[in-house]
Amino acid sequence: MEKLIPFTINDLAKVTNHRSGEIKFGEKMIVIPSGADKVDFLKQSEAKYVLLGIPEDIGVRANYGRPGAASAWQCAIKSIANIQHNRFSKGSNIIILGHINVADEMREVENLDFNDIDDRSKLSQLVEKIDKEVSHIIFTIIKAGKTPIIIGGGHNNAYGNIKGAALAKGKPINAINFDAHSDFRILEGRHSGNGFSYAYEEGFLKKYFIFGLHENYTSKSVLDIIKKLEDRVRYNTYDSVNIRKEKDFNREMITALDFIKNDAFGIEIDLDAIPNIASSAMTISGFSVEELRQFVSFFAEHKNAAYIHICEGAPDLDNAPNNNLIGKLIGYLVTDFIKANLEQD
Repeated sequence: MEKLIPFTINDLAKVTNHRSGEIKFGEKMIVIPSGADKVDFLKQSEAKYVLLGIPEDIGVRANYGRPGAASAWQCAIKSIANIQHNRFSKGSNIIILGHINVADEMREVENLDFNDIDDRSKLSQLVEKIDKEVSHIIFTIIKAGKTPIIIGGGHNNAYGNIKGAALAKGKPINAINFDAHSDFRILEGRHSGNGFSYAYEEGFLKKYFIFGLHENYTSKSVLDIIKKLEDRVRYNTYDSVNIRKEKDFNREMITALDFIKNDAFGIEIDLDAIPNIASSAMTISGFSVEELRQFVSFFAEHKNAAYIHICEGAPDLDNAPNNNLIGKLIGYLVTDFIKANLEQD
């Protein structure tokens, strides 16, 4: 974990707002002591969940998206640190591992033009470098018996999450993706739109369900590919559930769970599926925050839930008075996941 920047007790103190008569997550969450062996500490800790940040938007840039997702980790950790520690949810269940150091890569992309073929190739190569770091750290966390909670970055990081989890489990895993887009596009060099197709092609992803595809933004070619793979790749559309009401939201969750539940599975959450959430591909129509929270809680309840990844939120793209709200939303999703998942112990 050479590229990991550990979260320290001083970092935690800086983001925790202490208040008399209250106990915040920031006062109870665990950090790995300086000098301690990270793997041994993870194995020995009683806390079940490990927070990892990925402050990058390189995969988004490589996919012609608007940069900004790099800011989600810092925004989220401030919100999470100030959640109330109480009988409903306890900060002591969480180890903050830290974030992947992508500073050099982020500097390298500042002057790249994703419309230039040579620059797009460089962007893809940088995404591949990050893939290796993500997969290694996720592998390490799961091998230590913990459950990763991955925050920030583009959806390109789904590849590293899936690969790391599959290697730790010793076999391919499944994935459920709450997303307006399939991210199952052609293998044209790594970017945020093909993390799942690369994971599938390389044998790390066994079954894949996309929940809430937007019909207006899914190409015929992708739909044709999925149709050929329907034994292992399935989807529903937002339009069929919430517009035409042909399908019921709760029944669709049960259908999706039945498809993936027999093996370990990752829960992937793309915040661009929620209306008016600042992201690289912001939407004005989509599922509500309440539906997303119900979704996270529902899938986290299953014993085979291996990790959750919350990505694509871009606080830097939001209005200044509201740019803390994405962090607050991520905080809700993290605690919803933990509350539901802890019941499996």
